[in-house]
Amino acid sequence: MAAISSSPQPHAASAEHRSRLRPRAWRILLRLSLIGGDLLVLHGAIIFTFARFAERIEASGALLPSDPLAFTRFLLLFSPLALLFFTSNGLYEMRRGASRVDEAFKIFTAVSLSLVGAIVINTLTPQIGLQDLPFTRDVLVWSWLSAICCCVLLRWLHRAILLQLRRRGIDTRRVLIVGAREPGQLVWNTIRRRPGLGYRVQGFISDSLPIGSKVSDLPVLGGTTELGRVVRATRTDEVIIALSGRSPQDLLEVISQIEDEAVAIKVYPDTFQLITNDGLSIGDLRDLPLVSVKNAALDNPWNRALKRALDLLVSTLILLLGAPILMLIALLIRLESRGPVFFLQERVGMDMRPFWMVKFRTMRVDAEQFGTWTTQNDPRVTRVGRILRRTSLDELPQLINVLIGEMSIVGPRPEQPRWVEQFGQQIPRYLRRHREKAGLTGWAQINGLRGDTSIEERTRYDLYYIENWSLLLDIKIIVRTIADFLTGKQENAY
Repeated sequence: MAAISSSPQPHAASAEHRSRLRPRAWRILLRLSLIGGDLLVLHGAIIFTFARFAERIEASGALLPSDPLAFTRFLLLFSPLALLFFTSNGLYEMRRGASRVDEAFKIFTAVSLSLVGAIVINTLTPQIGLQDLPFTRDVLVWSWLSAICCCVLLRWLHRAILLQLRRRGIDTRRVLIVGAREPGQLVWNTIRRRPGLGYRVQGFISDSLPIGSKVSDLPVLGGTTELGRVVRATRTDEVIIALSGRSPQDLLEVISQIEDEAVAIKVYPDTFQLITNDGLSIGDLRDLPLVSVKNAALDNPWNRALKRALDLLVSTLILLLGAPILMLIALLIRLESRGPVFFLQERVGMDMRPFWMVKFRTMRVDAEQFGTWTTQNDPRVTRVGRILRRTSLDELPQLINVLIGEMSIVGPRPEQPRWVEQFGQQIPRYLRRHREKAGLTGWAQINGLRGDTSIEERTRYDLYYIENWSLLLDIKIIVRTIADFLTGKQENAY
């Protein structure tokens, strides 16, 4: 381990050390400042436009609201919708080196959608006893134009401030470059010319040079077989692979060593033609195009917060509204057979941590003595239990696991420790599904992969969900689950 060290950087090490004490806090603060600025601009555009055209509005026969709180109530309803449109357009991802032109187009789209949302909200407010606003043509056009222009200017100002902060060691990312030949050196030289991007390159990974040797003032920290160890030792945030003359299999083997690490993975275009699957997206490092190997979207703290908020909202509503049904189910279980109402079983969740999953008991009390895998027409299942399983109502107590944070509403279904160990040895990338919380329902389940079905196929669906997560995908899965329950379409539920 003595051979692993970081390269000297042109900025003060003490400043970088201080800034890295709470990197997540800095990222949250910077993102919140962007959100606050967007809301300030949107609110300001609407209020300023109404003030500017007040006389023209009254001259046209429309009336400004007499209630002084009408604008406040409208903005309170409008703000969450606007933030949803801005978020769905990727305006809070804060990608390094992103194109300003692309960002301006996203702002145009988000503001336009927000304006449509404002019109819808304003149309509906009288239905709930609130006073609407006189959105004339002048108000719509000028608030739209001013919001777009001010949002673009705000983003440029925020980016300028962010670049200065990164030069001082705030919001920086530790980077490893895999490959010390010409492609790798080109990546290093490009990063070195762009200190405002906040990249702190720790060193090269090379199979052709000895550990400790220097290439363009950057040390070689190990070979490709040691990549995982070096990533952990240097606390790397991002790995850029710039290998040349390697086969596709070699490249995939390098990626497989770190795909379970909490790092972003990018590939220099010299090897870009070697990967042709849906797990890639093209990005750039200013003037150096890169290919991003898709990491789990939920590695982003913002996305985790959104998912957790959805979990709390859905689980609380179902538990409150469904309390009478839960009590009735508990009574029926107790009347049919002696024993506990609930069944607790150890399952493996996020980061391989075990937890006790709660379900309604659907089998005889001694069921586990006769096997642990449920099959169709299983004789151990009780009469009430068979109904509960077919309708998936036996899963409802897991909402308690969701509330306390052990599970999520949507995610890969959890398995028992013995099966996780076995499947982890037999199925490639199976353990990757444990990077996220286990779910009450999931992408695999709504596609009929539940019960005694192919674990390999379930794993592929689970990995697709993890690598393509979005809040809209979660909502889609929840709606599909509810629809399947209401229509009785519960495939392989027994």
